[in-house]
Amino acid sequence: MMQAYAEGFEILHASDFKLDLAAIADLWNHGSVVRSWLLELAASAFSQDQDLTHLKGWVADSGEGRWTVQEAIDKDVPAPIITLSLLNRFRSRQDESYQAKVLAALRNEFGGHAVKTE
Repeated sequence: MMQAYAEGFEILHASDFKLDLAAIADLWNHGSVVRSWLLELAASAFSQDQDLTHLKGWVADSGEGRWTVQEAIDKDVPAPIITLSLLNRFRSRQDESYQAKVLAALRNEFGGHAVKTE
C-alpha cells in the first residue's frame, strides 16, 4: 500500500496542476474506498511541507520486508508487490543507478534512444 500511495502521489505532484496533496489525501481518507491510516499520515506530512523538501528519498528497511520475501520464496508463495516494494527501498539508497545507465546504453545502442550525459 505504501508503495502504491507513493507512486500515486508522485504522479499527482508531477502534474501540471497545483494540487493540494494534503487535501487530496484527506478527501480519499474520508470520501472514498481507499480509506486508511496511511492516508492520514500522508495528509499530515503534506500539510507540513507538500514538496517534502526536508526529506531525502532514502528508505530504510527494518527487516520485515526481507524476511517476508524470504519466507514467500521458501514456501513457494508469490509475493510480487512486497518483493518489488523491498527492491524499491534498495533503489532509493542509490545516488546513481549503474543498472539504469546500462539500460540507457542498451536502448541507445539498439534503437538510438536519447540518453542524458553529464
